[in-house]
Amino acid sequence: MGQLAPEGVDVFLDNVGGEILDAVLLHLARGARVVLSGGLSQYNADETRGPSNYLQLLGARASMIGFLTPDYADRYPEARAELADWLRAGRLISREQIIEGGVRAFPDALLKLYAGANLGKLILAVAPAGDSAP
Repeated sequence: MGQLAPEGVDVFLDNVGGEILDAVLLHLARGARVVLSGGLSQYNADETRGPSNYLQLLGARASMIGFLTPDYADRYPEARAELADWLRAGRLISREQIIEGGVRAFPDALLKLYAGANLGKLILAVAPAGDSAP
């Protein structure tokens, strides 16, 4: 990580936690800000755990704060409009991986999702209403 951020990490938006967060905390710049928006690595854990090296925040005079999008619900229309403009202008690229196979493919798709084996948004394609699936 030090090679990727030789001056240290100034801002880190984390929705994974676990080993990823621990690694970043070792490379914080002075006054860094860490924003927690989820903890994917902890969702299926038998016992959740926090960062093992949280004292790195102290040494870097850094801060860690939680972020939930519903806190900004009044700004959703503004965000939707801006994101739509970026998408139309080609400045925002949506990566999707579509798995065919309908409901029968669900268990494999779910395992792929939680293993992080997908790139971008993972979509399970099901037959449109009225179509018969084998």
